[in-house]
Amino acid sequence: MPVVVRLRYCSILMFFEDHNPPHFHVRTIESEAQLRISDLSLMEGEVDRRALREARAWAEGNRDELMRIWRLYSE
Repeated sequence: MPVVVRLRYCSILMFFEDHNPPHFHVRTIESEAQLRISDLSLMEGEVDRRALREARAWAEGNRDELMRIWRLYSE
């Protein structure tokens, strides 16, 4: 599971050949969640508000890159 980026409060990860819809994983020391790339909605899991806010802010500016990585890993 490659780490896409390490932020201050969380890491953004993607699995190879993961299930649809396109999404990424937000991991903290204590928890993990999955966010849909298209609208950054929470799909599964739970992380603290600070990590979720940070992940969404980063993803908002990097959505095209997240989709590029999703396509690359899904082949």
